[in-house]
Amino acid sequence: MCNAEILRAVKDAGHPGRRLYRNIRSAGPLQRLERAIVSAETVVDLTHAMHEDFPTYFGQSQFHRRKQLRYPERGINIDTITTSEHVGTHIDAPLHFSVVGQSLDKIPIGSLIASLCVVDIREKVAADADAELTLDDLLMWTERYGPIPPNACVAMLSGWAFFVETTRFRNADQAGAMHFPGVHPEVADYLLEETQAVGLAVDTLSLDKGISRDFPTHRAWLPAGGWGLECLANLEMVPASGSTIMVGAPKHHGGTGGATRAFALF
Repeated sequence: MCNAEILRAVKDAGHPGRRLYRNIRSAGPLQRLERAIVSAETVVDLTHAMHEDFPTYFGQSQFHRRKQLRYPERGINIDTITTSEHVGTHIDAPLHFSVVGQSLDKIPIGSLIASLCVVDIREKVAADADAELTLDDLLMWTERYGPIPPNACVAMLSGWAFFVETTRFRNADQAGAMHFPGVHPEVADYLLEETQAVGLAVDTLSLDKGISRDFPTHRAWLPAGGWGLECLANLEMVPASGSTIMVGAPKHHGGTGGATRAFALF
């Protein structure tokens, strides 16, 4: 699809609507996409390839594929896939942790084209697998790069994606408790109260750190209308500020999440 066709498709999809509890006051999706395409010199794929052994939060495989039709016999290749909404690189819709939050098909297309703010916490994660992206980390980011832009996605770069093909990605101890980084709920509260951010992203299995049992960051962020991205790849290849994230989210009725092709342009 050429740039002009992409722009027409996004324009036809409409502009951002109202967040569940607050308004998005920002450029429409057409304008943001047009700026990103015109200025982009680099595209970085933020998506891990899915397979049957991809690590999951609960430990069991949640992606299954069955050969349905094959070219030598039927002249066509088709597989049947059975999967969880929340496995691999995927999006969390507000409905994932709420009763009346937006499902995937209700998320405004404009909020899925966002300014990407990458906050690097790799140094402290190297010393503590249970480290979190904290409000102090975020405020230091803003001191260096400026305020969080409207319609932004804030992403935690912990370096954990390096372990995705190993048991360390879950990093479960003998008692079964997982140890990997996450986002402190104070960050979600700050973004909701002080910014017009729409997305929160991590390169781990969960917005919350692995040892969390009550998912406070999920519960703060998603019911208020924000979406989440989990299991991102290649964030270390993206600048801390100045890039645009495109979130190719699925659109099934009532969806609480789904496998996502995300990429950054800068």
